[in-house]
Amino acid sequence: MEKMKIKMLYADIKSDIEIIENELEQALNSSSHLLNDASIHLLQAGGKRIRPVFTLLSAKFGDYNIERMKNIAVPLELIHMGSLVHDDVIDDSDMRRGRETVKAQWNNRVAMYTGNFIFARALEYVTSIENPRAHQILAKTMVELVNGEVIQIEDKFRLDQNLKDYFRRIKRKTALLIESSCELGAVVSGADEKTVRHLKRYGYFVGMSFQIVDDILDFTATDKQLGKPAGSDLMQGNVTLPILLMKDNPLLAPYLAKVSTTGLSEQERQNMLALVRNSDAIKEATKISNLYLKKALKEVEALPDHPMKKKLRDIALFMGKRKS
Repeated sequence: MEKMKIKMLYADIKSDIEIIENELEQALNSSSHLLNDASIHLLQAGGKRIRPVFTLLSAKFGDYNIERMKNIAVPLELIHMGSLVHDDVIDDSDMRRGRETVKAQWNNRVAMYTGNFIFARALEYVTSIENPRAHQILAKTMVELVNGEVIQIEDKFRLDQNLKDYFRRIKRKTALLIESSCELGAVVSGADEKTVRHLKRYGYFVGMSFQIVDDILDFTATDKQLGKPAGSDLMQGNVTLPILLMKDNPLLAPYLAKVSTTGLSEQERQNMLALVRNSDAIKEATKISNLYLKKALKEVEALPDHPMKKKLRDIALFMGKRKS
């Protein structure tokens, strides 16, 4: 349902998103049957294609040409997809979007090589972009994305981290790629510098709000809505905003102690979820997400008059208020 809603929001560029979808399928085609099957398995799991959507909408503020823009929109989505495959290995995740992960369907080695293959395909696509600045932005984004993943590994089960640590981590893990999608769409289409800056900041603020909402939903949504067990982030050692806001709650302490040692039983998981869902931490985390959302909408207002302004506003509101 949520996926259908966001597709309705960008109905104006539906045909161009279909071009991106076809390009993604071609990009993941490999002479190796194993790589081909593993990559297509991930593609068929679906996704909202948020990064290509932001790239194309941002490009509308410049000289829009789908044949040129697909060569930056496709690699951005491929980078995201490759990072998901590697994430599932690191987090030992068996389910994503209601389907088995690549590592669960095959094994860790196949998953790592699949992720590497997807990254390589992304770089191959970008070679057709004759803009050094675009290459620099994308390279820096990939470096910071990897840094974010490593920091997440270092922070696993770390309860002494603070909010600054969390915000820095989600910036690199999520917000930066959305920020770069908006920035690169504007840069590659030749939008003016002021517009590029506003779109870049919009992408950052939307990305921060988006990840915080994700972290909230990991506790408040159902297993079915998430396509994986609720509370998976904590059980994998990822200390997210709701937990940071209530980590000193004595009722939560026994669950935090067990999650990093023996793990939680099913009943304990349900009890922990009920505790978090009924806490003030969810309301506080939502307030913080809304602050980022408000900043994103302010950047939209600063953009030049264009039909796409409403689209950017509507998508930001959807992402900040979604329920699954």
